[in-house]
Amino acid sequence: MQFADIQEARDFLAAHPEVRSIELMLIDANGIPRGKLLHREELLAIYQNGRPLPSSILALTMQGEDVEATGLVWEVADADCWTYPLPGSLTLQPWRSTPTGQLQVSMHPTQGLPAAPADPRHALVRVIDRLKADGFYPVMAVELEFYLLDKHRDASGRPQPAVQMNGVRPEAPQVYGVYELEQVQPFVDDLYAACEAQGLPVRTAISEYAPGQLELTLEHRFDALQAVDEGLRYKRLVKGVANKHGLQACFMAKPFGDLAGSGMHMHVSLADEQGNNLYASEDPQGTPLLRHSIGGMMATLLDSLAIFCPNANSFRRFQANSYAPLAKSWGVNNRTVSFRVPGGPAISRHIEHRICGADANPYLAAAAILAGIHHGIREQIDPGAAIVGNGYEQATEFLPTDWLTALRALEASTWAREALGEEFLKVFLAIKKTEYRQFMAEVGEQDWRWYLNHA
Repeated sequence: MQFADIQEARDFLAAHPEVRSIELMLIDANGIPRGKLLHREELLAIYQNGRPLPSSILALTMQGEDVEATGLVWEVADADCWTYPLPGSLTLQPWRSTPTGQLQVSMHPTQGLPAAPADPRHALVRVIDRLKADGFYPVMAVELEFYLLDKHRDASGRPQPAVQMNGVRPEAPQVYGVYELEQVQPFVDDLYAACEAQGLPVRTAISEYAPGQLELTLEHRFDALQAVDEGLRYKRLVKGVANKHGLQACFMAKPFGDLAGSGMHMHVSLADEQGNNLYASEDPQGTPLLRHSIGGMMATLLDSLAIFCPNANSFRRFQANSYAPLAKSWGVNNRTVSFRVPGGPAISRHIEHRICGADANPYLAAAAILAGIHHGIREQIDPGAAIVGNGYEQATEFLPTDWLTALRALEASTWAREALGEEFLKVFLAIKKTEYRQFMAEVGEQDWRWYLNHA
């Protein structure tokens, strides 16, 4: 685990005398930034001595409530655990009304005990280190879809797409529409500017397959950990810029039942130490290594589904003919499968993992993907024949479409305990089981509409 040098902090303070506050953030199991707002005078001490955060900060539900079954609350007296800054994470937050910095921290492997094993970034680091020990250097890119919503609900209390520059609230999908991008240009312009200020390699903007749904792609990185760090910071940035514009950026997997869901597509390949793509081949199906990688991801898909789809809402995204995958399937240049090998020149050969909802924690998703790949390579798992044509019609082995089945599969998986770590899995499952019970116990509008008068 590498932490930042204090010179980074000195340089930042010298370059930005206007900054008075700095947002310190740690990413929890749900992928939610947790932390504090610090004064600039506190920054150097964090680089020198770290910053204590309570152990319970990594034992929280989506609602920010303690989960005692994690063993990180009263059992350890909610102990202070030391965090340290990550290199390159000290940047500006251009969307703030006053000049503000941003610093991401991670638990120290020893000084951060007892919470350190629950840090999701550590899980990814361990998987990457194991791959590198076998001579494989993962290359990744994170691709996130999201909805740009009005902060005000409609007359029925439902969320709704934001009103565009032309004064119209969009109703049609208008996928790939350039006019639709023009209508959100002030937001997109600020988004690009903020990404530039933070050094995030944002590229193409796309109007996706629903009114108000957008996607901006991030460039792939030879350092997979850097790519995923940037994916997390990008998500924080999108929410901040949207808030500045009086809007809400929504990364729910399925915010609207009748509209497209939002996915997080993870692009991955393996390189050697010199950066040569080990998947590269003139064959569109790639090298045997690529196919074994897909075989491993297919073999571990059920075990890791609760990582890729971590919430009740995640499973509403799985619908036929919706560009969301439904089965253990792979293909070349085919968006109806779970594992897609995009077209393009041989040197660019890679896998697009299409399972995750936009609500997944990128650290955990990447860890499970890479661990699945490693498993497939070690066991030389054959993924079977590639799907040609409509994968929805040809599916034979479907994914479960309910949260509890996925959680039980994760809990029973010996592979997951090895891949993600026994201690981490204990914490994650305790949090998710608590959320499951809370979600199922809540009686809401649909219950009343369906059952109030006729049950």
